[in-house]
Amino acid sequence: MTAALPATEVPPEGPLVGLTVGVTADRRRDELETLLRRRGARVLSAPALRIVPLDDDALVRRATEACLAAPLDFVVATTGVGWRGWMSAAEGWGTGARLVAACREATVVSRGPKATGAIRASGLRESYAPASEAVDEMLVWLLGQELAGRRVAVQEHGAALPEFTAALRARGAEVVEVPVYRWGAAADPEAVRRLVEATVRGEVHALPFTSAPAIEAFLGAAAETGRRDELLDALRTHVLAACIGPVCARPLLAADVPCVWPERGRLGSLVRTLDQELPARHRRTVPFGGGSLTLQGTAVSGSSGTVHLTPLPAAILRALAERPGTVLSRAELLRRAWAPDPDAPRPSDAHTVEAAVARLRTALGPYSALVRTVTKRGYRLAVDPR
Repeated sequence: MTAALPATEVPPEGPLVGLTVGVTADRRRDELETLLRRRGARVLSAPALRIVPLDDDALVRRATEACLAAPLDFVVATTGVGWRGWMSAAEGWGTGARLVAACREATVVSRGPKATGAIRASGLRESYAPASEAVDEMLVWLLGQELAGRRVAVQEHGAALPEFTAALRARGAEVVEVPVYRWGAAADPEAVRRLVEATVRGEVHALPFTSAPAIEAFLGAAAETGRRDELLDALRTHVLAACIGPVCARPLLAADVPCVWPERGRLGSLVRTLDQELPARHRRTVPFGGGSLTLQGTAVSGSSGTVHLTPLPAAILRALAERPGTVLSRAELLRRAWAPDPDAPRPSDAHTVEAAVARLRTALGPYSALVRTVTKRGYRLAVDPR
């Protein structure tokens, strides 16, 4: 029987060694990828969206001038990065102090901890912040205030908020929209397509998401190639979806995809969630050679060091490791280790399995004796008896 390693036991090269993580984020992508690689993960990077800054600042400047043309009654901060960008731009124009003063005289509404931190860093205090970090909860609170004839500034968070602003205007408010940055199409759509296909093929173990728009764009890219249903099936079964928080997770939850997220919406906390969740799902130990081997993703670790496998040999070893010592026929290995791929139909001959197992043994190096041939029956792991 295969047993999981104790939580305190970490295989060589970090807790995520042998595991592949797909990154769809654009903002702070380098930081997220560095955190993952330090833990031993292989990273497939494919930002599903890109942040398009308003380089000429024309729209932001006009919006800021509109905010300063008359007293503000409410100011809505939706993101920390957006708020900081707005304050920084105003400072560059020489109107930073006036903007901060105008906000100080208004009721400041914050969407969540990141926006709150940015508000406080600019010397202001928020009057309300929903526990859920949800835009719609902010809207409910605002609609409970007297809005007729009031001026409301809304710092947008990558995309316009037409329903939000329309509801405020319907109650008689004058709304100034501040488009600090916006989302644009992926810079490398082909990379996004490759990540979708790798996920569907079972080569990706986790997808951490840092924004709901990135999730929607990633699902949209899958739909464009006809793989959306397959992607959702992968996320519902063998691929871990980890989100920065519950608001980010909404598009996946709406599609019945289970998600995990940390208590605090921080990149470090998100990566620690992967540290906790992924090894528990993918790490196995098998008794071998008087000791034990750790199998995790595409890595095999033991007393002779760690060897890394390519996806197909890793899939064969994973199928054998699910029932250590049990013989799997060539047909069974074909069914379980070769992922369906419309561009490369699953092979059907025994020779294909034999060649793949030979490559697996070669790749295992010092652990090549782990895979044993059972004449006329198939293959099994040569694990030590317990």
